[in-house]
Amino acid sequence: MTHMPARRSGGRAARTALRAAPLARELRPVRAGMQGGTFQPLTPDGIARIHHAALDALEQIGLADAPPSGVEHMTRAGAILGDDGRLRFPRALVEDMLAMAAKSITLHGRNPMHDLTLSGNRVHYGTAGAAVHVVDVEGRNYRESTVQDLFDAARIVDQLDNIHFLQRPMVCRDIADNRELDLNTIYACCSGTTKHVGTSFTEPGFVDDCMGLIHLIAGGEDAWRARPFISNSNCFVVPPMKFATESCQVMEKVIDAGMPVLLLSAGQAGATAPAPIAGAIVQAVAECLAGVVYVNAIKPGHPAVFGTWPFVSDLRTGAMSGGSGEQALLTAGCAQMHAFYGLPGGAAAGIADAKLPDMQAGWEQMCSNVLAGLSGLNMVYEAAGMHASLLGFCLESLILGDDLIGQALRCVRGIDVSEDSVNLDVMRAVCLDGPGHYLGSDQTLSLMQTEYIYPALGDRTSPKAWEEIGKPDLLKNAIARKEQILSGSSSALFDPQIDAQIRAAFNIHLPQ
Repeated sequence: MTHMPARRSGGRAARTALRAAPLARELRPVRAGMQGGTFQPLTPDGIARIHHAALDALEQIGLADAPPSGVEHMTRAGAILGDDGRLRFPRALVEDMLAMAAKSITLHGRNPMHDLTLSGNRVHYGTAGAAVHVVDVEGRNYRESTVQDLFDAARIVDQLDNIHFLQRPMVCRDIADNRELDLNTIYACCSGTTKHVGTSFTEPGFVDDCMGLIHLIAGGEDAWRARPFISNSNCFVVPPMKFATESCQVMEKVIDAGMPVLLLSAGQAGATAPAPIAGAIVQAVAECLAGVVYVNAIKPGHPAVFGTWPFVSDLRTGAMSGGSGEQALLTAGCAQMHAFYGLPGGAAAGIADAKLPDMQAGWEQMCSNVLAGLSGLNMVYEAAGMHASLLGFCLESLILGDDLIGQALRCVRGIDVSEDSVNLDVMRAVCLDGPGHYLGSDQTLSLMQTEYIYPALGDRTSPKAWEEIGKPDLLKNAIARKEQILSGSSSALFDPQIDAQIRAAFNIHLPQ
């Protein structure tokens, strides 16, 4: 017994030292691209029913409002333009286009260490959305979002291990001119992070100027085409079952420019999509299959993400309910359909209806993020920071979301059942010959960082220890972490000469 305190103290010291040592990326307990797919809310029969219903919808109902250029591309491939102006898609055409669609794509970062491989059930979490407000957690207020807020969000994302990409999460409400809005969105995102960036274009006529900016950032058009580090989030349909004419024209231009496309269908169950969860998935799948035909009729094999993003309504009011359990199931079901087609896919999760990063936000964000990851969703969009059913974005919540997603990713990783993990040698030594606990065992020390993940801000102290250290507050710690990140300079800033060229060519609103 006299040796017990020394052994325990030494164990604590060893654990502390081990915990402080950084791990190589490949040894971390969670990381981008881990395999999900263990949660499957749809049965094989349910998947088949949804698939056949989507094909029936494309053959019998079709989609309206395609631009003339889209009609030309798709009818040349085999779509049929009816007297009612709707394009209909024979089953054989859809199957042919699925066969030529890209099954594995890479979304590049400006830094290759952030490249994302989209295939199978590989899971990645990131931001997205078009929030028009920023949440002021200290004042408990909402204010209009600015280009500075977008830049700050990009800088924070760049420092968070569990946020794997940045799709523009909010709109720069301080920029009234839409051309300058598109240009400054790209500038703010790319100067804040070297992770993959997703953005939108307001009008087809703005794409060429934006590509000029992107080529400057990339170091030339050839360098851009070799490693396209921006994708176009494209709402190419207006549910139910209509093409968004201008967005389709944008899509045609970015495909020609070599930019990956997110084919985004965002119906709202009970409003712009059928109320049944399965019915909402049917419509989203049908609309995105039309997008697959469209893209591959233009350029076979062009990188595209199958973006089924159906949302949920609170049917008592008609308001969107992104934080609901039904939303979590919708997203997971969509992930199964992506896997069924073998296509890289994305959907929305992590949305909070809560207005502040409180307990309601925690359960809402965790529920859908966990199910999305377990279902093997390739791209989990809107996974952190989003409040008020997509109307508000919170920088502190983004930081807290890194902890939350870390725990979700640990669920995605699952349980390692191997010969070593169930070996009784350590149990035998501890129980029969040792101290009766595993705290200082070599096995425990070796697995501390590779088997377990620890929150950066989440508090796990006892009430007594919590009181002794000044009763730390989660939101105050998140604010401090935000201020610490933003007090330094961005590691993604452009070369000064390139930045000067950009500012000479375009009206950049961020100060130098």
